[in-house]
Amino acid sequence: MMTMKTILMAIAIISTGLMAGIFLTWTNAVTPGIGKLNDMIYLKALQSMNRAILNPLFYVVFMLPIISMLISTAINYGSNKVCNFKLLLMATVIYTGGVFIVTIFGNIPLNELLNQTDLGSKSVVELSTLREKIEIKWNQFNLIRTITSFTSFALLVLNLLLRK
Repeated sequence: MMTMKTILMAIAIISTGLMAGIFLTWTNAVTPGIGKLNDMIYLKALQSMNRAILNPLFYVVFMLPIISMLISTAINYGSNKVCNFKLLLMATVIYTGGVFIVTIFGNIPLNELLNQTDLGSKSVVELSTLREKIEIKWNQFNLIRTITSFTSFALLVLNLLLRK
């Protein structure tokens, strides 16, 4: 019979792995691909993708790692297997800081800046300036999210392997 701890760990591992995959895909393929486009097309593509990803499925998958890891960490506090609690705590802290906080204070403000911009009304110089404000920072924040989500995923898997 599966326990609540096991179910929460499965949700944490799967959802963290999904988010790591999303971030890796952006880091590995999406941003390098659109990075080769001219300023207007790059900005339109990023604007369109940022709008499209904001959907119920993404919100659920984005929030599940935080919720499941926080609850898993809390219910494992004081566990006889201190190593497991520490791994859960590290995974939670790394994910919360490197994904959740970076997204809220890094990527979202850049996305909002782009979303609120009427690209068709901007000059070539204004488009270039806007791209310079967004592209490098956004990619750096996404790389942080990629590394930290994968690290959290690996720690959760390690925790699972050490539970036996």
